[in-house]
Amino acid sequence: MSEAGDLSASLILRRGALARVGLERVALIEAVAELGSISAAAKRLELSYKGAWDAVQALNNLFDAPLIAAGAGGRSGGGAQVTPRGHAVVRAFRDMEREVGAALARLEAGLASEVGEDLFWSLGLRTSARNALRGTIVALTPRGVTVEVRLAIGADVEIASVITRRSADELGLAVGRPAVALIKSSFVRLAPEAANSPDGNLLTGKVLDREDGEAASEIVVAIAEGKTLVATVPSAIAGGLAPGAAVLAMIAPSDVILAVD
Repeated sequence: MSEAGDLSASLILRRGALARVGLERVALIEAVAELGSISAAAKRLELSYKGAWDAVQALNNLFDAPLIAAGAGGRSGGGAQVTPRGHAVVRAFRDMEREVGAALARLEAGLASEVGEDLFWSLGLRTSARNALRGTIVALTPRGVTVEVRLAIGADVEIASVITRRSADELGLAVGRPAVALIKSSFVRLAPEAANSPDGNLLTGKVLDREDGEAASEIVVAIAEGKTLVATVPSAIAGGLAPGAAVLAMIAPSDVILAVD
């Protein structure tokens, strides 16, 4: 009979990369809880600081409350704490990990199984979209062949998406159901907070981090407690977007893709 580790490896292969990503992210939460620092946790896990910071942002965006609260300090080692929600996620993940291992051992004779897939979904979601924001549907407004879907992602922060009515029906969208808004970073436009803006998603925030490249800059904007948006803007217009600057993030509803469990 296979060892428990072998069964876990089989689960990773059968689910693509979902379970593997989940284990890495849970290990990061556990390391932050022990060490009190994202940079220290990154070193222990042999991750780059940016890779660890991106993983923290992704986790905080995918859950209904932040899992890790980070203070100032950046690469120099600012303090970070795992929230009660983060500890609960780790406990649930480890419990499910044990249950899945036991279930796979029982099903080793060849029975097909989809055990645990839904519970691993938030931890394992992978997408080419730089932004993945989890929230709850608060309104569905039909508009001919389309529907405007409003997703609450934090205190007083909502994102609107316009999709076809057929897509809404196929996804089974309903008020109160959780969903994830997927937004490419190139679809997020940034302007000074006082700028005139067209209709659409208008989210006020502050620049949290910035990384410059040869032709473009990646700007991270804090828009709600534990929630961030990433925008990719041409270097020529990124000059005034320094950390701490107030900005307005603009996103067309048609550029917001929805995903559900």
